[in-house]
Amino acid sequence: MEKQLNELVEKLKGAAGANLKSVVLYGSAASGDFHPKHSDLNVLCVVEKSDAGELAKLNPASVWWARKGHPAPLVFTLEALQRSADVFAIELLDIKASRRVLFGEDVLGALEVPMSLHRVEVERELRVNLLRLRQAYLAAPAKPKRVLQLMTASVSTFLALFRHALIALGEQAPQQKRDALERLATLLGFNAAAFHAILDVREGRRREKDVDPEAVFRDYLEGVTRVTNEVDRRMEELSH
Repeated sequence: MEKQLNELVEKLKGAAGANLKSVVLYGSAASGDFHPKHSDLNVLCVVEKSDAGELAKLNPASVWWARKGHPAPLVFTLEALQRSADVFAIELLDIKASRRVLFGEDVLGALEVPMSLHRVEVERELRVNLLRLRQAYLAAPAKPKRVLQLMTASVSTFLALFRHALIALGEQAPQQKRDALERLATLLGFNAAAFHAILDVREGRRREKDVDPEAVFRDYLEGVTRVTNEVDRRMEELSH
């Protein structure tokens, strides 16, 4: 991992020159939740200019990075990053909380995220992803393996939102997924076992055949629904 990150930084520096202000690693690789099979190496580049000509210079490094199996870097100017804090409140709070500066300035340290808009985004994303979960279940063939895949594909998103639900409710929000899950489960009174089971499968700690997908899905859906409704209710109470 370190070798690839160092090589990416050198390629970006060589391509962008003085236009490159900062390269930041964020996400699970910076928080300690990285899992080689499922996690990405997420990188943010802050540049002086982001016009088509400057982006073209970064293209070879980005293509090389994508061929290594990682998402292309996010590219922002500092001004655009600051102006995006209101619409990417969840994402930028995550980056601020778990980041490692690989090159240049730590431009995120002083970035302010409007927390009133963060709360709105948390409520919306919980509702949207709950609807997507129901739709995906209805569209999936009645096969246990597909139901299990549905949960393993969505659990990371829900656990990220669970952590932000804690933040929105004014609670301490641990960086580690399982710790945040347990804290929210205690606060809102739902059973976290289904989420732990899916994480175990996803991380190779439990065999798929040792899980009953339909039974786990019932608890998984119930947990997501409980969190969504409780966060909505409690946020309404906090607003009065």
